Amino acid sequence: MKLRAYLVDDEPLALKRLARLLEQTGRVEVIGSTAVPEEAVEALTSSPPDVCFLDIHMPRLNGFEVLARLPIQPMVIFTTAYDQYALKAFAVNSVDYLLKPVDPEQLERALTKIERLRIPGGSSQPDLRILFKDLADSLRQPQPEYPDRIASRLGDRLWFIDLVRITHFFAEDKLTYAVAEGKTHCVDYSIAELEKRLDPGKFLRIHRSTLVNAAWIKEVASLPGGGLSVRLKDDRNTELTVARDRAREFKDRLGY
Repeated sequence: MKLRAYLVDDEPLALKRLARLLEQTGRVEVIGSTAVPEEAVEALTSSPPDVCFLDIHMPRLNGFEVLARLPIQPMVIFTTAYDQYALKAFAVNSVDYLLKPVDPEQLERALTKIERLRIPGGSSQPDLRILFKDLADSLRQPQPEYPDRIASRLGDRLWFIDLVRITHFFAEDKLTYAVAEGKTHCVDYSIAELEKRLDPGKFLRIHRSTLVNAAWIKEVASLPGGGLSVRLKDDRNTELTVARDRAREFKDRLGY
């Protein structure tokens, strides 16, 4: 009998990718999913699944708070993009974790663990008070802080550009430029520095000289040789190339 799973993640692309990976295993029936934590509480209360795939870091309610509101605790597999929170503390009894982007082999391992725990005589449900304390402690650790705008120097003046307006960054002739509303603005960071400085969930390195804002991606097409072409939803329908050696990671990050 297939495991009945419910998926919770505030990133729709991550939900889509996880659902696809689970379907490909042939071991799971996804009975529902949501990007809204409050909806998750309602759904998990009215129809508890065999296992819940639960993102930890979400707005309004984090994964810990979702669990705290449930009258019946399902077996949980946490998902997170952050490995610095010592999530191995949760890999006990009926609790496991997966780092994003989810790796198919690690997913199979987690499913095997859950299936084993469903067998009569398997491990018992963990002491959730300890679980909640450990999770709360991990969430109190400092989280990465990312800027929401960047400076561009023009003569002796600095102009500040909101990152949500920037479609992409590119390097040319030893200078780096930000593109916003079709205009280019010189910035004081290299592409490598921007990759480390900006939110990796929003800005993706697609080439040694290009960093793209995922929110501005309109469509993706395959190119001969294994590369990809990205079309942006700006006024110019800008096309960018994803280098062949970055194509796999790019697909994983977009859930594509």
